[in-house]
Amino acid sequence: MKSNTKFLLDENELPHTWYNINPDMPVSPGPVLHPATKEPVTPEFLAGLFPMRFVEQAVSQEAEVEIPDAVREIYKLWRPTPLFRARRLEKVLDTPAHIYYKYEGVSPVGSHKPNTAVPQAYYASQEGVRGFTTETGAGQWGTALAMACQMFDLECEVYMVNVSYQQKPYRRIMMETYGASITPSPSSHTAFGRSLLEQDPDGPGSLGIAISEAVERAAASNGELKYSLGSVLGPVLMHQTIIGEEALKQFDRADEYPDVVIGCVGGGSNFAGLAFPFIRENLKNGNRTRVVAVEPTACPTLTKGTYTYDYGDTAQMAPIVKMHTLGHGFIPQGIHAGGLRYHGMAPHISALYDAGQIEAVAVGQLETFEAAVTFTRSEGILPAPESAHAIRAALDEALRCKQAGSEEVIVFNLSGHGHFDLSAYDAYLKGELVNYSYPEAEIKSAMASLPEVRA
Repeated sequence: MKSNTKFLLDENELPHTWYNINPDMPVSPGPVLHPATKEPVTPEFLAGLFPMRFVEQAVSQEAEVEIPDAVREIYKLWRPTPLFRARRLEKVLDTPAHIYYKYEGVSPVGSHKPNTAVPQAYYASQEGVRGFTTETGAGQWGTALAMACQMFDLECEVYMVNVSYQQKPYRRIMMETYGASITPSPSSHTAFGRSLLEQDPDGPGSLGIAISEAVERAAASNGELKYSLGSVLGPVLMHQTIIGEEALKQFDRADEYPDVVIGCVGGGSNFAGLAFPFIRENLKNGNRTRVVAVEPTACPTLTKGTYTYDYGDTAQMAPIVKMHTLGHGFIPQGIHAGGLRYHGMAPHISALYDAGQIEAVAVGQLETFEAAVTFTRSEGILPAPESAHAIRAALDEALRCKQAGSEEVIVFNLSGHGHFDLSAYDAYLKGELVNYSYPEAEIKSAMASLPEVRA
């Protein structure tokens, strides 16, 4: 064990490959189904939405997928990212546990999201498309794709969940600075958006609704625009595994290895990015690391959702996948962790959870911000509300170690900073923030319209 606080890698140690978990999955995540026919999708259908190289990666059985040189060169603007040991936090908690965090907030946009935005934009540029449509919750994904599109001279149209559009104006400004166009969702730009505005002109929106609008816009473009997703799908999770691959090298430098790996989950991208390489070590090399996914009690997909087939969006235009879901029509309450307000969970993560390979916990908004403030006052970094869920779980694990006198190694993914989330911190510090419990009645209603599939 080293006495260092920070563990760094050189540029020449940047991984050359992403880890594709497909060939190592202990259980199948199930086929992706067409939203209309409910039969397995064809490559032609997916190619109408996504770049073909992205589609190929979704079905690839190669465990190591080469990172294009053009993507690696852009990665070098911020990667490899640092691994920190949170020694001051350990002292505050008076715990024998060793707490580490992988810090993705050093990227140009302040989050992990460019790890997939850059390759998706690169693949689109190679196919000669005009640009992308997408959705965003808190704005981290939209900002990352806006930056990536600018780097490859692509247009970027972002549908931002209305409640986050109102809560986080600086995310919008940052996206616009990169050249993207931002529309609060639901909007008057699409037929589906207009239908919702007629019912509720002041509706908060949801990621499912924003996805529907972005998919509708891409479908209407006659192939000039592709749709880009920042989470959930297999290639997105794969692109993020550069986080965990770097972390494995950094733990070698630290002469330690994690007993517990923790990440927050909304759709699953940053969790998978850190966790999947460690899950590989569990599956292939017999390691016994516990892997914990942390979600909000207001949108408890894994801990309260049903594992079944559901639409990926509210308007039923996106593919149907098998996942832990709260129902595609569910609209979560307006918690400040906008990136965790998706009704479903990535199929790979859902399958791993169902197979007992990972654990899941749900935490409330107040205890999450309490943990964030504790972390900020000890380590100095103001975390994004999404990442603060992982911090909450890491603190709980460290306090468990304190009670048991156990010197375990804990690592969590600090997937972004909270510099644009100060209104949330202001509300917490003023005592104005509230907890939201599991909305059982709303979810029961949403679950009534699941698709009927033969699977």
